[in-house]
Amino acid sequence: MTASFKPVSVAIGDLTAHPANVRSNSPETYDPENIAHLKASIAVLGLLQPLLVQKIDGKYAVLAGGRRHAALKDLVVDKAAKGFTTKTKVDCRLVPEDCDVTTALSLAENITQAPMNAIDEFEAFARMMEVDGQTPETIAKTFGTTVAAVKGRLRYGLIHPDIRAAARAKTITLDTMKAFAEHPSQEVQREVYEALTKEDSYLQAYTVRQALKSRGVQVSDDIGAFVRAEYEARGGAVAADLLEEHSVLEDAALVESILLEKLTAAAEEACVKMGFAWAEAVVRYDYAAMADYGRVYPGPIEPDEAAQKRIDEITAALEQLQLEMEDEGLEDDAYNALYDRVDALEEEARDLQEAYSAEDLARAGVIASWSNGQVTLHVGLVRPEDTVKEEGARGSSANLTGEEAPDAGEITYPASLAEDLKTERAMALGAAMALHPEATLDLTLFKLVSDVLGRGMSVTQAIKVEARKEYRNHAKMDEIDETSLEQVAAAHDALDLSWLDDTRAPAAQFAAFRALKPGEKAKLVAFATASTTQSCFARDRQRDSLMHDFEIEIMPDIRAHWAPNAALFNRFKKAWLLKILGEDLGLAQEAVTLASSSKKEIVAFCDKLFAEPFATLTDAQRAAVAAWCPPMMQTAGVACDEAEPIEETPEPDSEVARAA
Repeated sequence: MTASFKPVSVAIGDLTAHPANVRSNSPETYDPENIAHLKASIAVLGLLQPLLVQKIDGKYAVLAGGRRHAALKDLVVDKAAKGFTTKTKVDCRLVPEDCDVTTALSLAENITQAPMNAIDEFEAFARMMEVDGQTPETIAKTFGTTVAAVKGRLRYGLIHPDIRAAARAKTITLDTMKAFAEHPSQEVQREVYEALTKEDSYLQAYTVRQALKSRGVQVSDDIGAFVRAEYEARGGAVAADLLEEHSVLEDAALVESILLEKLTAAAEEACVKMGFAWAEAVVRYDYAAMADYGRVYPGPIEPDEAAQKRIDEITAALEQLQLEMEDEGLEDDAYNALYDRVDALEEEARDLQEAYSAEDLARAGVIASWSNGQVTLHVGLVRPEDTVKEEGARGSSANLTGEEAPDAGEITYPASLAEDLKTERAMALGAAMALHPEATLDLTLFKLVSDVLGRGMSVTQAIKVEARKEYRNHAKMDEIDETSLEQVAAAHDALDLSWLDDTRAPAAQFAAFRALKPGEKAKLVAFATASTTQSCFARDRQRDSLMHDFEIEIMPDIRAHWAPNAALFNRFKKAWLLKILGEDLGLAQEAVTLASSSKKEIVAFCDKLFAEPFATLTDAQRAAVAAWCPPMMQTAGVACDEAEPIEETPEPDSEVARAA
């Protein structure tokens, strides 16, 4: 039938609305904000699809293409638009006056003109860049949207077709599909997808991102940016993305090798400058592994006449800078420049008044690591084999107390391990909060209103209502038990994020958020609050009765969200592991048997025991294994710095003590 529609050119001023157009009953369809992208497209590319018109009373009535007609009329009155007047002619196709299918034709066209879904937009934008040579800026102008929105869509435009097909079929969520865009190589995406779906398990976005981390480093990542020039100079392979910042350095081994070289160079430079004996480099500084290292510090020295003169000059300069910084009209850049100058002068003054002893310089060194996106120098470290053993060694400023070493069997939890356990507990608590959205919503709203309406004293410092995630640092984040991480990931995947669309204005997002069901809002608030929980051990009722009682309510047993594993046991001394087995878990015979084994073997035994308690355990032993955790991590425990030794060390004549 459409073959009989005669092509005609009609002036925009001669066009009028057709009463049979089905969108005539929806005037909001033609509101300026609803046709903005169409108007922008026609202004740049012209009218790509002819209008269907029918002669009525000497006018050409637009049967199909009402939104295009509205956009054309807007362009006529828009003084910024060039080349569009009432006399400008546009391509149309003329429907015979006796045609009786007008309503059907209008309905059919308007249905086919429905907005593209997200995946369609990803692919369309990507084709425009690859085939037509478009840029995000020109695409944004064509569609009447923002460059940021286009870039957001483009990130996912080249995801492997099989993965996009899975998202279309709702086999995986859109959020999971987006996670594959972390790596631009479709081959890598396909390999990871097949590996993760091999057992037909539910695929989560978090799992995808973790798997892709081992397949390269993004050029926009701090390490990627740091090594890229040298990496490319050595011929390292780069998986190019449509957008440069998402390209990936594929040879992870070469990336790490170059990073270590740069870190080593930084350590050696600092070693020579400061006069230390040795220099080393590590990618990440393992505080647990460094627990046995000592450390020396510079001591006070008497400055000579020239040094004292310079110190006096610095003191006067600092006083002047302080006065300048008190100027309330100072711009931020100027203030920051003064602040940096103060830092530099104070450091210079310290160097003139402090120095390492010759003995310390002869045995201490520097380790360079990568931390927070930059090279970090750890200075004054003393290797275990170089630590001065003699009590009160003369001339040494090492941190030696002279106190008798604690019993090897007493579990003391060094500071580095305690800090990491606090992080793990915060993650477990966050998972519990995400799984109890109604209670957490009440807590959040209570803190918000009571902090504002109360008498100035915050009801708890344990959570923050600042719309900001709490930064959690951990020496071995990739080795801890993943129970809480998986629970949080599952809670995230269950959230209704339909309102969170960066292509829409905040007001539109807020309107969509307000339309959510109360239960969905509670989940969102609980998840956000859970992300702010600070790293801490069990709350003290005297200091924070609110969180003490709340944690008992939602997390009566931390083991529901966290389990000890090999990573934790590796940080315990052999004697500690035997003590836990023999005394805490009631496995005295096993502790005696394992006493002659290596620590590695004992760690493997403990890891297997907690992963799946042995069938040979008694009910009491099974209950002990199911409940065990460092005491200060349990909800009803006590703070680490207030904890007494877990148990008295066994008497020397006890079987477990002799084994240890």
